[in-house]
Amino acid sequence: MRSAATDPVPSALAARLKSRRFVVTAELAPPVTTDGPAAIERVMALKGLVTAVNVTDGAGAKAHLSSLAAAHFLRDAGIEPILQMTCRDRNRLALQADLLGAMALSISNVLVLSGDDPRSGDQPETKPVFDLDSRSLLAMARAIRDERRLPSGTAVTGPVALFLGAADVPVDPPPGWAAPSLAAKIEAGAEFVQTQFCMDIAIVRRYAARLVELGLAERAGILVGVAPIPSARSARWMREKLFGTIVPDAIVERLERAADPKREGAKICIELLQQLRETPGVAGAHVMAPQNPGAIPQVIAASGVGREA
Repeated sequence: MRSAATDPVPSALAARLKSRRFVVTAELAPPVTTDGPAAIERVMALKGLVTAVNVTDGAGAKAHLSSLAAAHFLRDAGIEPILQMTCRDRNRLALQADLLGAMALSISNVLVLSGDDPRSGDQPETKPVFDLDSRSLLAMARAIRDERRLPSGTAVTGPVALFLGAADVPVDPPPGWAAPSLAAKIEAGAEFVQTQFCMDIAIVRRYAARLVELGLAERAGILVGVAPIPSARSARWMREKLFGTIVPDAIVERLERAADPKREGAKICIELLQQLRETPGVAGAHVMAPQNPGAIPQVIAASGVGREA
């Protein structure tokens, strides 16, 4: 993470990671609405529990309320947003315009993603853009921030503050694994990383230990993705349909044996959150529950690892 004394701390997320306090983030997929308050109603229960909330950008390759607009409504409601920005839908001019717009609205946390393939969405005839890949977008955003200029050379006036993030897929590191994709994203400008679901604490520990050895966990805060999985069927679906998701057989079996699978799924998530807090190299957790969003504030509160802890 940047540490220049002249750089302002652009967000609570940046400040908490810099101070080495455990971070919890969650996620909002904006609905198809033009009603601003309704767009963020589902996440108001997270206020005071999490450091920041991701606002997805066309997740699942489906249209919804603009992520930039939803992030603005979140900020006005007193919840710090993390603006997701995908390369799928915009060329570099549009991406630059949205970066400027985010900073104009005092939205500084930006998570850079490639974006889901449009063929997997509900309008498969959509043409993807991919003018830039995620590393190129990270590098461009960092240059705009640090040099206060667009790639064209045009000066940027006004406040300039961005805290840049990227995504990663945890692995059980084989001998000699050097995390090349993650290292390249951090080199391009990523200062925090949110991972795909990894519900296996043993793999998380080995993955994080290797990132510590490589010096990557020191350069960017690693937030591990977890979920309160409501059923064994959901766990299997996640493993089959969500690339890179790790849900061990032991968790599937616990959910199958449970008299109340939703309650058991919440208990598992609480256990993982508490274990992540004690894992060297892990800076926090990213809690997602697309099939069970109401459980997110419950598990964070019960775990005791939230923002006010």
